[in-house]
Amino acid sequence: QVQLVESGGGSVQAGGSLRLFCTASGYGFSTPRMGWFRQAPGKEREAVATITNGSGGPWYADSVKGRFTIADDNVNNTVYLQMNSLKPDDTAIYYCAAWRLGDNVPPRPSDFRDWGQGTQVTVSS
Repeated sequence: QVQLVESGGGSVQAGGSLRLFCTASGYGFSTPRMGWFRQAPGKEREAVATITNGSGGPWYADSVKGRFTIADDNVNNTVYLQMNSLKPDDTAIYYCAAWRLGDNVPPRPSDFRDWGQGTQVTVSS
């Protein structure tokens, strides 16, 4: 059974840092492409950063470029999201996604099959 487990969320003041973790299990010998989305109250779920197959490296939303870094550990099927210089606008529930179905740019929630339960990130001013 596929499972994505997130951790690392919490509350931080503006300018601070957090690191999110997501461990995937149940994929057997497959290595799913993974990414992070977020959803703020009253807003649609949006892509934050995703691992790509291309040589250009990961994809990032413009709003987080230069502040967030996504990295994966294929041996342990874990993906990380290092978030620096956090802003109040980054406040949202952050979701880990895996098993990419489509290659829209920017990525859409429908591009991923599997989802974690979400972890809350709150940034205060």
